[in-house]
Amino acid sequence: MPDPTVNRRPGKGPRAAEAIFDTTLRHLAERGYTRLTIEAVAQDSGVNKTTIYRWWPSKPALLRAAMLHARVLDIDVPDTGSLRRDLIALTEQFTGLLTDGRTEPVARAMTSGTGLPDDELAALTRDFFADRFSREQPVFARATARGELPENADPMLLLDLIAGAVWMRVLLRREPVPPDFAREIVDAVLPR
Repeated sequence: MPDPTVNRRPGKGPRAAEAIFDTTLRHLAERGYTRLTIEAVAQDSGVNKTTIYRWWPSKPALLRAAMLHARVLDIDVPDTGSLRRDLIALTEQFTGLLTDGRTEPVARAMTSGTGLPDDELAALTRDFFADRFSREQPVFARATARGELPENADPMLLLDLIAGAVWMRVLLRREPVPPDFAREIVDAVLPR
């Protein structure tokens, strides 16, 4: 069954969708998942709530679409011709998302679920990270084809180590990021 949240835009066009997504993420950051409502998103984004319900029939569907398709959370998958440079570029983007005043609160809110097995926010966050991992796969496929990574390399482990270092430094320890932080992380985790 096709995913109803992918590539569907309200009648007002792509600008309205982006405004809806931005408002949804802002409300998540400001209010948390439990107090996020479609009615408030509709009002603050300047659309009728029926417009939102037409395209995203529930709060989880709307938040999933916002997390996966909002431009503010997007990354550009690099293709520099080198795994090391690609990973440095990705790490710089991860760091940028976690230090930007618009996206840092969203990242913090995405990880604030209840921890219960039926936690909708945790499931949406898993979807977000699965989507980003699938988008980043070409980096590793190209590196393997160039002989920079062995066939049995675990790209998810590499990304977990890299992104984990950024999350730990920025969100958990709240320490500043030195200028060469991305390069230092990649040098520490990339197999030689």
